[in-house]
Amino acid sequence: MQRITRFTRATSLPLYSVATTRAMEQQAAAALPAHTLMQRAGLATAKLALALAPHAQRIWIACGPGNNGGDGFEAALHLHRWGKNVVLTWTGPSTGLAGKAALPPDAQLSHGRALAAGVPVAEQPPADFDFCIDALLGIGATADPQRPGSAKIHAWLALIQASGQPCLCVDVPTWLDADTGHILPSSNASSSGRRFTLSLLTLKPGLFTAQGRDCAGEVWFDDLGVTTSPPPDARLLGEDRALPRSRVLATHASHKGSFGDVAVIGGESTARSHMAGAALLAARAALFNGAGRVFVALLGEEGQTALTVDPVQPELMFRSPDALDLKTQVVVCGCGGGEAVRAVLPKVLSSAPRLVLDADALNAIASDSALQTLLKARHGRGYKTVLTPHPLEAARLAGITAADVQANRLKVAAQLAESFGVVVVLKGSGSVIASPGQTSCINPTGNALLATAGTGDVLAGMVGAAMAGGQQAFEAACSAVFTHGRMADDWLVNRPHENLTASALCRV
Repeated sequence: MQRITRFTRATSLPLYSVATTRAMEQQAAAALPAHTLMQRAGLATAKLALALAPHAQRIWIACGPGNNGGDGFEAALHLHRWGKNVVLTWTGPSTGLAGKAALPPDAQLSHGRALAAGVPVAEQPPADFDFCIDALLGIGATADPQRPGSAKIHAWLALIQASGQPCLCVDVPTWLDADTGHILPSSNASSSGRRFTLSLLTLKPGLFTAQGRDCAGEVWFDDLGVTTSPPPDARLLGEDRALPRSRVLATHASHKGSFGDVAVIGGESTARSHMAGAALLAARAALFNGAGRVFVALLGEEGQTALTVDPVQPELMFRSPDALDLKTQVVVCGCGGGEAVRAVLPKVLSSAPRLVLDADALNAIASDSALQTLLKARHGRGYKTVLTPHPLEAARLAGITAADVQANRLKVAAQLAESFGVVVVLKGSGSVIASPGQTSCINPTGNALLATAGTGDVLAGMVGAAMAGGQQAFEAACSAVFTHGRMADDWLVNRPHENLTASALCRV
């Protein structure tokens, strides 16, 4: 049965690419009476618009030249019949049936139905409106920006974005790539009004990563009554993937060894630079997220003498890098590692069966082919490795630009994972977790409060704690990333006027 639901993080959900979605659409259309899917899509759009804006005085529906426009025609038909003041614009002629033949068959029929019902069609948007529906392109966002009607599309989107009025996007916001979350260069994702997106038939990856989260706003979903479920192209993490509360659920006979050891190597200190804080943040995060014991090995000419105890967290135990038992500990390496991390990486890569690499460790590997060879060899030895790059670090590892990374985050993360035989956490809005042989995951949690120094170090420590607690590398990465973002979301709810620091994040 067809049902409109608001996206929540309660459970992990399947995501489907445009190609898979189109195949599902064709299969479903072949099994249903003609025009059924578009009628269902239009009705769902109209129902959601009415629920979101029950008191709207004038609703502007902007329709494009394809089937997304057809969904808009159907929505306009229903809203008009329900007595709403509707103004419909589309990229073809404003009156009569001229130009109708340029539409796809289903959209042609919906166009005719709307006109026959008396839906007002205008050449230009109304001077004033208090709700609008974007039915311009949908998953056709990858189409040629110079296509016929593109001038109107650009002008209308600019008006929507500048109006400050709420907007419901049908399936996918116009110019958003549904596969990647990348906004086409000729467009603008910013908007002063509240945004909603009704994703039809499937949930698309681009709604939840890169610029997609900002562009889509509040996401709703309607499967249009289609229950076929092919293997997903990606998955969206949910609460079922959060870090387990290990201490709460553990048996009474547990001891600190039951929860594993984490060793953090980093925090270079020299006469000119002191980065011990990065290592301490990772170590504290590991401790607060369940590790039984946490060791810290500071690097640099002054590292091993600069700090022998953390006065804020005296439970942390300091060691020299040579004194660590890399074979039995989960090693988190690179947080604030500076140049000194290069000297310890050969041993770490060769000796640590469970390893999280972050920050300067990634930069060192990106610029050293010998270290890359050691990293790739780990997979063949059965060693488990998690890389946690931000887009620029990922770009260095892949030999491309950060813009290239952001243009297709899922693809780049999967390529890096396959190339090095590791789990990759590509950080950013909608962090991507990829691993060879696994369906990649996108994380829906987190917000701009995480855009501050040290939060990445906290995440690395959390991944280490999850691995020390017994989770496999991919699951540990998924759990830590989801929980890390959720902590920032909880902070935003509970302390909306207070900035979040990495130190506070450790304790949320």
